[in-house]
Amino acid sequence: MKLNLKINHVETLQLLVGIEDKNLLVFKAHFGYDVSIYENEIVVAAPESKRELLESIFKTLISLAEHKVILTERDVLYIIKMAEVNELDHIIDLYKSQKKILVAESGKAIVAKTFNQKVYSDALSKYSLVFGIGPAGTGKTYLAVAHAVAALKAGKVKKLILTRPAVEAGEQLGFLPGDLKEKVDPYLIPLYDALYDFLGRTQTDTLLEKGIIEIAPLAYMRGRTLENAFIILDEAQNTTTTQMKMFLTRLGFSSVMVVTGDPTQIDLGYRKESGLKQAIQILGDIEEAKFIYFDKVDVIRHPLVQKILERYEENESWIP
Repeated sequence: MKLNLKINHVETLQLLVGIEDKNLLVFKAHFGYDVSIYENEIVVAAPESKRELLESIFKTLISLAEHKVILTERDVLYIIKMAEVNELDHIIDLYKSQKKILVAESGKAIVAKTFNQKVYSDALSKYSLVFGIGPAGTGKTYLAVAHAVAALKAGKVKKLILTRPAVEAGEQLGFLPGDLKEKVDPYLIPLYDALYDFLGRTQTDTLLEKGIIEIAPLAYMRGRTLENAFIILDEAQNTTTTQMKMFLTRLGFSSVMVVTGDPTQIDLGYRKESGLKQAIQILGDIEEAKFIYFDKVDVIRHPLVQKILERYEENESWIP
């Protein structure tokens, strides 16, 4: 099937297909359709019933390429998913209005890639307390760390504090070797990874040694007042109600506090209420706090991850 669209410039074609045609391979992974481009025409091995959807997707991609937007596989997947729910109307405005949060160590500009990420990013710049709630892969923690590093570099805060509850998800802490820090460090690896992306390993390690960046289990927050700091609580669904109250009341002047988590992925023991769930219920109407809810459409990972999430949602009531 030939789509009723033309690609008028070589530069547009290069941006559209991506490196080694990887952007086109997204269609094969998501739909099961092969996509080819002959001269300036787009050919898709899809039934006629899919013409309208595919033309709307490629019309948007071509328009972005004509505006010199560097398209990645993640961008293509997001645009496909937005087209499937008929939400493409403002997608070009989203990409044209992208604001650089930070330039990573690799030279890559970190920007919000989805509508919810943009709302979240804006909230991180304006509010003292922000909740990012939703499934894995939506960029909740990654963007929060990017904003934290940007705030540190700009001198808006003097310290970064990144923390997670050390909840055992199938493993027992007591059987791990080492002292408490060595036992919980594996739970904090995603936070280290984000910092290494943004600052590089050498600078990150230097700032950790100086105490300017602190990565610690949630228990280390007790009894402190955190001022002039950017504080991130990750995996907050695994806090107890007592821990969440303790954490939130650590907020000091000139600080930003971010809480991220997925209420569907709770690893707490039997009959323990999630502190994140309680916080949503009792703090949701506080004007000074902002709650951002992400959806599976914001999951910008391999298409297989999207299918896995959908299958689990379809079978979440299944009891083995």
